[in-house]
Amino acid sequence: MTNPDGTPDTGPAAHPRFVEALRELGLDDLTGQVRAFPDATRTAAEAAAAIGCSLGEIVKSLIFEADGVPVLVLMDGASRVDVERVREELGAGAVKRARADLVRETTGYAIGGVPPFGHRTRTRVLADRGLLDHDVVWAAAGTPHTVFPMDPKSVVSHAGGTLVDIRERMA
Repeated sequence: MTNPDGTPDTGPAAHPRFVEALRELGLDDLTGQVRAFPDATRTAAEAAAAIGCSLGEIVKSLIFEADGVPVLVLMDGASRVDVERVREELGAGAVKRARADLVRETTGYAIGGVPPFGHRTRTRVLADRGLLDHDVVWAAAGTPHTVFPMDPKSVVSHAGGTLVDIRERMA
């Protein structure tokens, strides 16, 4: 098997925890669709460039803290999260981006490789409605070098997400 750039794929693509989550969800066939890249796809821009898709077709899986409780936010790669809108949606007093150690503790993955589901712990999930603007979206498969494709409604469903409008509005 080779990577998209023609180099040999020398190891398992997706993180083992994510592969197990796919199996548990009955999505074994998705394992074969995971794409591995020699260069990191940590950011939405890096992932879009590697895949050859638009920035909006990337799913960012971001952990925030709402009054100290981890919350997963799914956002398209072309948009930014409006923290105030997240706070209002949750009825929280304060919302901020989670520190790297809390992200790993909550999800089991490092920042830049967090998939939208298959986490170590269950968290509340908010998914921005803008994800539904695409037929297929790409998300991290548990490592900063791997991604997988899926229709956005399935991503939100498997993540247990609630559709909301939480992207920053353009001025």
